[in-house]
Amino acid sequence: MEYKAGSYEVAVIGAGHAGVEAALAAARLGHSTILFTISLDAISNMPCNPSIGGTAKGHLVREIDALGGEMGKAADKTLIQSRMLNRGKGPAVHSLRAQIDRAEYHLLMKQTVERQPNLDVKQAEITEIRTNEKGAVNEVVTAMGAVFEVKAAILCTGTYLKGKVFVGEFSQESGPDGMHPANALSASLEKLGIPLRRFKTGTPARVQKSSIDFSVLEEQPGDEPITPFSFETDTPLQNKVVCHIAYTNAKTHEVIRQNLHRSPLYGGVIEGVGPRYCPSIEDKVVRFSEKPRHQIFVEPMGLSTDEMYLQGMSSSLPEEVQLAFYRTVKGFENLKMMRTAYAIEYDCIDPLDLKSSLEFRSVEGLYGAGQFNGTSGYEEAAAQGLVAGINAARKLEGKDPIVLQRSGSYIGTLIDDLVTKGCQDPYRMMTSRSEYRLILRQDNADERLTPLGYEIGLISEERYQRFLNKMEQKKAEQKRWEQVVLPPSDQLNEVLVSRGTAPLETGARLADLLRRPQLDYSDLAAFDPSAPKLSAEVREVTQTELKYEGYIKKQLAQVEQMHRLETVRLENMDYKAIRGLRLEAAEKLCRVEPENLGQASRISGVSPADISVLMIYLEQRRHQNREEGAQ
Repeated sequence: MEYKAGSYEVAVIGAGHAGVEAALAAARLGHSTILFTISLDAISNMPCNPSIGGTAKGHLVREIDALGGEMGKAADKTLIQSRMLNRGKGPAVHSLRAQIDRAEYHLLMKQTVERQPNLDVKQAEITEIRTNEKGAVNEVVTAMGAVFEVKAAILCTGTYLKGKVFVGEFSQESGPDGMHPANALSASLEKLGIPLRRFKTGTPARVQKSSIDFSVLEEQPGDEPITPFSFETDTPLQNKVVCHIAYTNAKTHEVIRQNLHRSPLYGGVIEGVGPRYCPSIEDKVVRFSEKPRHQIFVEPMGLSTDEMYLQGMSSSLPEEVQLAFYRTVKGFENLKMMRTAYAIEYDCIDPLDLKSSLEFRSVEGLYGAGQFNGTSGYEEAAAQGLVAGINAARKLEGKDPIVLQRSGSYIGTLIDDLVTKGCQDPYRMMTSRSEYRLILRQDNADERLTPLGYEIGLISEERYQRFLNKMEQKKAEQKRWEQVVLPPSDQLNEVLVSRGTAPLETGARLADLLRRPQLDYSDLAAFDPSAPKLSAEVREVTQTELKYEGYIKKQLAQVEQMHRLETVRLENMDYKAIRGLRLEAAEKLCRVEPENLGQASRISGVSPADISVLMIYLEQRRHQNREEGAQ
């Protein structure tokens, strides 16, 4: 029996990392929002691994924070170890990764959404989404028959949508961590004309800390000092744990090979497509058979539990086989499993069905975010949730959607890749996906996005003024470095020679010395007595821009060239009627419906020659329109 349960402007379905950011954004922008979750105990759960950040993912978290999202703040508050990845490479690929106290992160985010004005949180399974006679979302219905009137809905279903767990020959309908799945909603989406497909992911076993012999494992301490994820975090952060590294061996691989026939992945039982860049251990053993060993990262689940997570060892092999191959690893001989590793497959969409705003092309007011859109990872999910929440709110206000450019953010790159190129397996963000990564560094995420976050309404006036002050400090320091001249001295030349660079015979500008790749400001600070007191963050971004200014100028020129293409709108286009356009290109353009020429140029199967044909056609159409107007 159905009943009218109330009305809200925005309904967010699913309270994982995408759903929480979406709900907070919509509510903070002043719209009545309801956040539905299968279980209140699963809000912002980390079923895959207890960490946030990583290569390129750390960039996403800082961009989320720069726009006014929540993930970075929560990660800093619940951090137990932090490392800066890729320090041996250039600053463009430096990426934060932090171990998080899983339970504390969940509790903090649960409290955050519970206390957010304009936001109600409800434990319920959504089984149906309804539209009005115009094809726009107007109601969502729960399994218990509660009908909520809404003006927009955001789907953030994660791995719950018809979720099914596999462990060897055993399988059952289930969400992550034993939660019950959302089985009914898929049929409602298909009724709305939204085609679904199956993807798969997996997780390693959780094991008892006391059953590991840490004395034979490699230690992996955190980095000091810690760079926070959030630009608002102003208190020093501390590493509270040490992680460890173990290795598989020939015996491990042999146990796995002998039991491949019992893997649902290799037996054809699993229908879903798995992640290319996060393979299971059986996948690694098969695909990289020449490797004698694989790393296993032994990471704590939190400070209040003895559960340990074995990153790099996800599996869907039977429980007894898992125990057998885990125990072949040095240090794991007496290992006790607390939670068995499993694979999980779930329904998701082809993101080509979405606009750049993450609204469905076919259903007005319906948005998708996170793994539902075909991605993997907490950070990718949170980024999409934030954008979907912002754009749902803006649609209600009659404003144009926020479409982040790929030249301005990794979030823009992520969404553009999804809605322009689609994905054949779970999409994971990597620095290599961006052609503009030198200017999309994590250290300048605030400079790129905080003004936009302020304009949207998610950045407070106080925070924005602090940001402007930081920009003034950077500008002043850049100017000062160009003016300060360091005279030659025995002490300075001793430092220069020790760093492998030529000594001075005459005075040199501080900026010119810092342009030398061997030198860092810390090498020269003692010879710069007029230096103002600045944060390490300001000095780092100032120095990076100085050292790479030539490359940055070239990349900015590329950005300008792409922006010119993106100003050319594509509207009411009959691609199949355009002479000279290849059939494949016409079909792809009809499928994606690009919003501008720049987006069209990035579609797989559309060549530069096809873009030239489009440009000629558009110019001819403009000329024809001018002539008709003159008549």
